[in-house]
Amino acid sequence: MSDSDPPFFPPTPNPLLSYPFTSLLSTSTPSPNPSSNYDLHVSFQGKRKRTGVRRKAPIVSTLQSNPPLPPISLPPTPLPTPPISQTASPLKNPLEKPNIPSDISEEIIFINREATNEALIALTAGFPADSLTEEEIEANVISSIGGIEQVNYILIRNHILSRWRENVSNWLTKEFLASVIPDHCEVLLNSAYNFLVSHGYVNFGVAPAIKERIPAEPTKPSIIIIGAGLAGLAAARQLMCFGFKVVVLEGRKRSGGRVYTKRMEGGSKFAAADLGGSVLTGTLGNPLGIIGKQLGSSLHKVRDKCPLYRPDGKPVNPDVDIKVENAFNRLLEKTSRLRQTMGEVAVDVSLGASLEAFRQVYGDAVTDEEMSLFNWHLANLEYANAGLLSKLSLAFWDQDDPYDMGGDHCFLPGGNGRFVQALAENVPILYEKTVHTIRYGVDGVQVIAGGQVYEGNMALCTVSLGVLKNGSIKFVPELPQRKLDGIRRLGFGLLNKVAMLFPYVFWRTDIDTFGHLSEDPSRRGEFFLFYSYATVAGGPLLIALVAGDAAHNFESMPPMDAVSTVLQILRGIFEPQGIDVPDPLQSVCTRWGTDSFSLGSYSHVAVGASGDDYDILAESVGDGRLFFAGEATTRRYPATMHGAFLSGLREAANMARHANARSLNIEVERSLSKNTQSCAALLEDLFREPDLEFGSFSINFGGKTSDPKSTAILRVALGAIKKKSNSEGTRADQQHSNKLLFHQLQSHYNQQQQLHVYTLLSQQQALELREVRGGDEMRLHYLSEKLGVKLVGRKGLGPAADAAIASIKAERGNRRPQ
Repeated sequence: MSDSDPPFFPPTPNPLLSYPFTSLLSTSTPSPNPSSNYDLHVSFQGKRKRTGVRRKAPIVSTLQSNPPLPPISLPPTPLPTPPISQTASPLKNPLEKPNIPSDISEEIIFINREATNEALIALTAGFPADSLTEEEIEANVISSIGGIEQVNYILIRNHILSRWRENVSNWLTKEFLASVIPDHCEVLLNSAYNFLVSHGYVNFGVAPAIKERIPAEPTKPSIIIIGAGLAGLAAARQLMCFGFKVVVLEGRKRSGGRVYTKRMEGGSKFAAADLGGSVLTGTLGNPLGIIGKQLGSSLHKVRDKCPLYRPDGKPVNPDVDIKVENAFNRLLEKTSRLRQTMGEVAVDVSLGASLEAFRQVYGDAVTDEEMSLFNWHLANLEYANAGLLSKLSLAFWDQDDPYDMGGDHCFLPGGNGRFVQALAENVPILYEKTVHTIRYGVDGVQVIAGGQVYEGNMALCTVSLGVLKNGSIKFVPELPQRKLDGIRRLGFGLLNKVAMLFPYVFWRTDIDTFGHLSEDPSRRGEFFLFYSYATVAGGPLLIALVAGDAAHNFESMPPMDAVSTVLQILRGIFEPQGIDVPDPLQSVCTRWGTDSFSLGSYSHVAVGASGDDYDILAESVGDGRLFFAGEATTRRYPATMHGAFLSGLREAANMARHANARSLNIEVERSLSKNTQSCAALLEDLFREPDLEFGSFSINFGGKTSDPKSTAILRVALGAIKKKSNSEGTRADQQHSNKLLFHQLQSHYNQQQQLHVYTLLSQQQALELREVRGGDEMRLHYLSEKLGVKLVGRKGLGPAADAAIASIKAERGNRRPQ
């Protein structure tokens, strides 16, 4: 495997390998949703910083690290350890019978000795190693949650995913798998295989063997898809494979949406320029990496060496580079700790306000060069989010970080238009059909484009969040207020580019990126980063990025002025080195903000929004008639090409499920949140008289109090912790009482009610926690460092806590007054 090929599992040692494989044999119920609203990560470890371009400073920095796997916690929330897990072996050989109790060892199936690697591969595909996903639970893949049946299902599921990854160009058949699965597990094999195929985890893409599976004539109801971007194309191909009649309505003259590769030409030179989505952000489990392999392409790793140049064109001093980068990362850490103590109040504060306040209090940047360099990092952060820092939510701006794909950031040689071209092949797409009305009801849908009316059984809307915000499509009836509010809350930002084809490469060929600093803080995002595509585009192509406020101002900048400014920057960098910078043969300036079919670039969590809003945008309406897909409908992978693609596969599965249910006259259960007011009242009532209370911690025990493995619910009152230990915030406020933000935060703290967060523990772990000395801070540290616990809001407890709550409630009801 070459360096540019996307790896399927880490070839180097990984911290996960030190974790015992007992979790795979766990019979616990699924863990709470780790991304629920007000999900507070109480962690004392440094987290990976989400930045637009991964760069390595000129000298080695201790802060530069790349986790080989997505940072998905394993397990996400420690639950009472079942007996089967106590004697299971570490990862070396997890299924050797001597390490498994004899009374159940015969029931656990043995597929091969690669269960560990298969679990890791499943992780990269988004599956937990020791529990079911919400999708699997909704699909009823097993008869009951927990027990040996779940263990065997997970082993089979992971094995299927692994066999598919071995050769993604072939159609993986159930018969091929049956030879290694015991006969008595045929039902589980059928369940796992059907789930993975129907939900697009295996047997998807553009390989000839996959395309051959599309029926010549559709046999299922008609579906209208609005938008031929990656989400719409992914859904269309999948639905066609399922046998549905599909038509795609696209307003542009081309497919791809915000993924657009333009062929640039001049003289004898040409190049493929990605004017929209360009970088595959991670390769571990990335479905676009799989499609790249099906196309026979090796991805090009974007090298992380990114030299920076001062406004005068001189290289940034390496020592200054390291100093400012470390200071920037420290400020991000401080904002992360701040939001932990603020609780729900952080929803109403911006990341930019917090960063600026901390910079003024603790900032080390004092020289002009240091300030310019600090502003470059801010511009890079705005590039990552396609949003102004003043608009990003302090609480949830990086809520998707735990689901980072992991692996290298890559280019596809020849441009991402190759993905679009392959996915659009033989898909019935009607171009220049601008949809302005979507009617939906119990009998089906009507989609009106111009004077034409298209009727179908269901419709999938994949237009951008910018178009939804603009209201240019009328929905009849109007979308539910819940969805309208989510559309309003989420942010949709802007990124623009200047692509230039030159007669020859005059820049360094050993790098893929280099940056330029600005003297004017208001223009920090203007041509702050250059991407070299010479190695992948077919010609000497250079692309300059425009982010933040500069991206909005760029929309009205004359193209000639833009190109002239870029050339001035380039000549300031290279001519002092004795290198002539020629005029470009052709140049193109993007205007994504005024493009009527996008009205922006990609989504972010704005102030007042949360990850829940992505889920709300993904919800179907009209009793399973109108569905939604696109990067702004996936809380795990927003603002990414693979997120858009995966959302299309997700909705194809949902549409097929609803169509099948209707054909069988079965009502589809809606997986909406339970009555949150009722849940809150019940928890509040249970904790009026907790079984155990110390400091800001309260605990209620479920089941038999004599059983150390029985479940306990822990509640922490974070508001009280804030008031007791805020030496850092107090010092900052005293030193800078004239700073508006700190006045605002102080006011919030004074008005704030206690915020309660929860988790599940075993009774034994709860008793151990009580014995921790050093106050609440040390107890939080113990939860995070020793137990690996993540505290969540009450909405984040999910179905895993239902049994414990019911048990506690029943036990309380059985108590007799003395």
